[in-house]
This record gives sequence, structure tokens and C-alpha cells, in this order.
Amino acid sequence: MLNGIPKILSPELLKILMEMGHSDEIVLADGNFPAVSHAQRLVRCDGHGVPELLDAIMQLFPLDQYVEKPAALMQVVPGDPAETPIWGEYKAIISQHSGLEEPFEEVERFAFYERAKKAYAIVATGESAIYANLILKKGVIK
Repeated sequence: MLNGIPKILSPELLKILMEMGHSDEIVLADGNFPAVSHAQRLVRCDGHGVPELLDAIMQLFPLDQYVEKPAALMQVVPGDPAETPIWGEYKAIISQHSGLEEPFEEVERFAFYERAKKAYAIVATGESAIYANLILKKGVIK
């Protein structure tokens, strides 16, 4: 344990966040996401939800300030009546830590999967909300 580091962030996840460079991406995956089959590097955070992990990560992680939308959500499949209230939670957390009011692009489901395969790492969570997958693009520390 260290002072100033949120307890929810494991040594493995901290190492991944430190290793990432500018424009590298990390996926915070919900419990239904095929994380194991898609990950170059997999971090298990079973039992934790994405909002609590996002809040902890955003305390340390700069978002890319050189792109218009440094975060990506998996777009709801057309015709699916699913609601995505968790996206509002994500927006509030990101806004609190970065000041960004509109940080998200929506990515079609299969395009999201392909992007996830190229991500630096995937964090597998126990999040039960649907369409709760999130990609963050790392920025630079100034």
C-alpha cells in the first residue's frame, strides 16, 4: 500500500497504467465482455464495478488532450431497447477529474471489439450493467 494511491488499484493495474504511453488505450470491460480472448494484457478486477475503477484510475491517468474524444463507449446495437444509465456515471467521473464535458465517442459493437484487441490492456471487471464497456486513451503528463 502507498499513500495517495486508491486501494482498489492493484499493483498489476498500477504497473500497466505506468507502462502505457501517450495514445495507448486501456479497456474497462464489463462482466459480459470477451476480455480473455481479446486481451494482449489482461488485468482481473473481478468483484469491482467499472465506475469505482474509473474513479480510481482517473485520479492518476491523464486523458489524451490531443484528440477530440479520448474515451469510447460501445454503441447500443440498433434495435436493442437497452438503457445505459451507467454512461451518465462515467461522464460525471471523467468530468470531475478532467473537466471534459463531452469525452465520448460511440463505437459500433464489432469495431469496439477490434479496437479492444489492439488496446494496451483490458481490465476485466465484475460490472453487471450492459453496454458498460469503456476505452480510455492515455494523454501526457505536463
